Amino acid sequence: MNARQEQAQDETDNSELMTFWEHVEELRKRLLIALAALLAATLGSFAVSEQVIYLLAEPIGSVDALQSIEVTENISVFMRVALLCGVTIAMPVILYELLIFILPALKANEKRWVYLAIVFGTLLFLAGAAFAYFIMLPSSLTFLVDFLAVETKPRLSSYINFITNLIFWMGIGFQFPLIVFALAKLNVVSARTLAKGWRYGVVIISILAAIITPTVDPVNMALLMAPLCLLYMLSVFFAYLATRGIGPKDEDAPERNNSN
Repeated sequence: MNARQEQAQDETDNSELMTFWEHVEELRKRLLIALAALLAATLGSFAVSEQVIYLLAEPIGSVDALQSIEVTENISVFMRVALLCGVTIAMPVILYELLIFILPALKANEKRWVYLAIVFGTLLFLAGAAFAYFIMLPSSLTFLVDFLAVETKPRLSSYINFITNLIFWMGIGFQFPLIVFALAKLNVVSARTLAKGWRYGVVIISILAAIITPTVDPVNMALLMAPLCLLYMLSVFFAYLATRGIGPKDEDAPERNNSN
């Protein structure tokens, strides 16, 4: 390798290095904006955290059915709820900053479908959270609190942790159709495969329901299995749409066909 080739190689390496650090700087900028939004939303949530705690206590009756033991328990729960509210409020900004960092590598039609996925994902998460709060929690808490007919007065911290974890994971579980849609677009799964393997899907759903359900009775397990089975059928439909071209299309296909 002569001197000119070595100089050209050094320039190429420097260019790649500059591009890498430019990406790092852009990522740092987006993370700072997301953290600032999270901090602002969390501080703003201080004004409503107490009301949210009262709302979360409704499934068990009221806050009078709860008790605090530790000196710092009340303020710890308050801060936890404020942080959760802050994450929820700041989530659009966080997702936007993440997309701004990722989307330059995507095509125009792919960006449109990513935005739609965020909207549907948000709606599905809210649907899962509502299902957990309005349907699962009342029946589950009745079973757990009245079990053995022993008077039970849960701790505030353990109750809030229990209810927020259940609501969060139910919201995440309702994202399954979108995950299947993405996997179908990548040709990892297909609607035909999911439809043929529905028996295996029911078995997996039963296992997940047994893990997620906070009680051991079959009634609450069935309450959880019903929407998960519906989501499985919806996922088959989403996979069908993905393989039928309802989504980002390959814009380079015509060019490849013309070249052939």
